[in-house]
Amino acid sequence: MRKSLKERLAILSDAAKYDASCASSGTTKRDSGASGGLGSTEGSGICHAYAPDGRCISLLKILLTNFCIYDCAYCVNRSSSNVERARFTPEEVVWLVLEFYRRNYIEGLFLSSGIIRSSDYTMEQLVRIARELRVTHNFRGYIHLKAIPEASPQLIEEAGLYADRLSLNIELPTDAGVARLAPEKKPSEIRRSMADLRLKIEAAGEPTLQTKRRKRFVPAGQSTQMIVGADGANDAAILGCSANLYGSYGLRRVYYSAFSPIPDSSSTLPLIKPPLMREHRLYQADWLYRFYGFGIDEITSSETDGMLDLDLDPKLSWALRHRGEFPVDINKADRERLLRVPGFGTKTVKSLLSARRFRRLRMDDLSRLGVSIKKVQAFIIVEDWSPRRLIDRPDLRQMFEPQPEQLRLL
Repeated sequence: MRKSLKERLAILSDAAKYDASCASSGTTKRDSGASGGLGSTEGSGICHAYAPDGRCISLLKILLTNFCIYDCAYCVNRSSSNVERARFTPEEVVWLVLEFYRRNYIEGLFLSSGIIRSSDYTMEQLVRIARELRVTHNFRGYIHLKAIPEASPQLIEEAGLYADRLSLNIELPTDAGVARLAPEKKPSEIRRSMADLRLKIEAAGEPTLQTKRRKRFVPAGQSTQMIVGADGANDAAILGCSANLYGSYGLRRVYYSAFSPIPDSSSTLPLIKPPLMREHRLYQADWLYRFYGFGIDEITSSETDGMLDLDLDPKLSWALRHRGEFPVDINKADRERLLRVPGFGTKTVKSLLSARRFRRLRMDDLSRLGVSIKKVQAFIIVEDWSPRRLIDRPDLRQMFEPQPEQLRLL
């Protein structure tokens, strides 16, 4: 018996929870007000995704289908899995997006899919949906497509004409892991597709000689997703892979997805507790590399077996291992040194550099900026505070470690 649209929506929206999505940050500003179209990449609404600037972005996040011809051991939708299957037609996805938008439920679409028939056939379906929304219905909202690396370059290029962001999943941090757990996937093909997409994005970003205008092509760039915890790679290997991806392919973001196998008799992988804290620490370390000037070796070299400290955030863990770098005088230190102080974010450092041109900063100034005094007091000098020998205390780490919690029986 054919499932209803509501039943399929429940199945395919739940199946999409394993795909990491991004909000519309970084794309071009489009509004339907002047063009008479439908939707916008601006504003706010009921949603589950957040932009780096704090805006809430509503996305209809679904799979076209969770049928798949591949049998990747870490994927809940692999061909040997016994999950309930469903499939949308392209027309149904278009209808859902338009109707959900008209009801103010969403502002955009995040669309992925299992592989059906072939990579090209599946990619054609995804492109068709994006083209229908943009061309036929003049949809101006945000569209993020999970592209299929094995699909033809022409299809991926066409997808870039309609999507704000494309994702090409690297799958796992090591080629050996992919060969063992997803033998049908070819890391070399994935990297080739990433490189081709980067060249097309860069070419579109160059203004033409005649019009001086840039071509609209994947304005929010490309991203990728990496499964964490399935192949045994340590955090140093994962972050090293990410650094290479950022440098080689110009990615806007690497998304880390904690491996969370479900009970399934067909699975060949052991059931483990989802490593959500590890995923969180990887995101923090990734942020330090991209925006704080830390090298990957600085973040991971002193950790046990190349793994990040799960009890403390990576910057605080680094600071405790390099106490000779502290305390830092916030009235004299340059931006690079201030960025290494635990508890100081990029916005805080920018505010400090601006404020200290007019006065010498005190603890009250840090409080007004929302800085955690408990976290920074051992690492800084201000006009009315010096940590003296606090930085040398042997129990300093214990001051920051999370307190043990009493387990509940009921």
